[in-house]
Amino acid sequence: MNTGMVSIRYIKQAIGILIGSFIFFAKANGQALPVDTIQLKPVQVAPHTYFVQGYPEMGNSANQNFISNAGFVVTPKGVVVVDALGSPILAKKLIQEIARISPQKIVAVIVSHYHADHVYGLQEFKRIGAKIYAQGDGRNYLSSETARQRLIASRIDFAPWVNESTNLISADVWIDKQFKLSVGGVNFFISRVGPAHAPEDLMVYVPSEKVLFAGDLVFRGRIPFVGNADSKGWLGALDEIERLNPDIVIPGHGNYSVNPVQDIAFTRGYLKYLRGSMSNSAINLDPFEEAYQQTDWSEYEGMPLFRAANRMNAYNVYLSIQAE
Repeated sequence: MNTGMVSIRYIKQAIGILIGSFIFFAKANGQALPVDTIQLKPVQVAPHTYFVQGYPEMGNSANQNFISNAGFVVTPKGVVVVDALGSPILAKKLIQEIARISPQKIVAVIVSHYHADHVYGLQEFKRIGAKIYAQGDGRNYLSSETARQRLIASRIDFAPWVNESTNLISADVWIDKQFKLSVGGVNFFISRVGPAHAPEDLMVYVPSEKVLFAGDLVFRGRIPFVGNADSKGWLGALDEIERLNPDIVIPGHGNYSVNPVQDIAFTRGYLKYLRGSMSNSAINLDPFEEAYQQTDWSEYEGMPLFRAANRMNAYNVYLSIQAE
């Protein structure tokens, strides 16, 4: 018998076993593994500034938790990234896209705040040697039970893209109030503006580009996520953004803004409407459901994520006003 023919036959059998095993694994419990169809398409918004835009929907396995934005600035001495996206695979794709645009090494990642959809990709940037910057109160989140439980849930909700190999990554440099990062002659002015959307909110202004990375302080094209935010502090943060008068604002969600005044006004108007609608009932200890049902939400109910987020936003503002 021809030994070459035998070898080929055994190789084919081995390949068949491997394929069969993969299909068995993929169809375990009647569920097929999700297909990776997510592509990142960097958009140039200024001479050296780009961003990728997440989907206006809730995070899930199919979208790999690609629901937030990330941006980057190319300098003569390296690339600075703002936010790391919501899963390691998305961070890998972003790193690949940056490499297509510039041969410069990624030297820094600035974290706007420690929410899962902005930080689960950090480990990939850490792996390639980038230095991570974040506001100091992020340490409280990293050590919290909330962060631990959220990661446990995310390993299920966003599997297989977020899994047991996904970890929370601490910053290399913790910022208190203000910090100036200079790379290749380009200045990045990093400012704490929290507590607002999160206790550790940072915004990043690049004056040479007239671009502001606003994190989740400004929302475009969808209902803001208020969560446990300090809505009063958030309104103050919007005033700070306006004073900078940037030409371009890259928000944490939605398209970039070439009309920051208008988009800041939308976020401010929504927060003020929540506070105005909930204030009397919260102060008088009237039932939340009664206050919610009596409020006219018609201005916002047609927007993405209204059904998913608005009731929760209103309830959290109701509680926060009572705490105030």
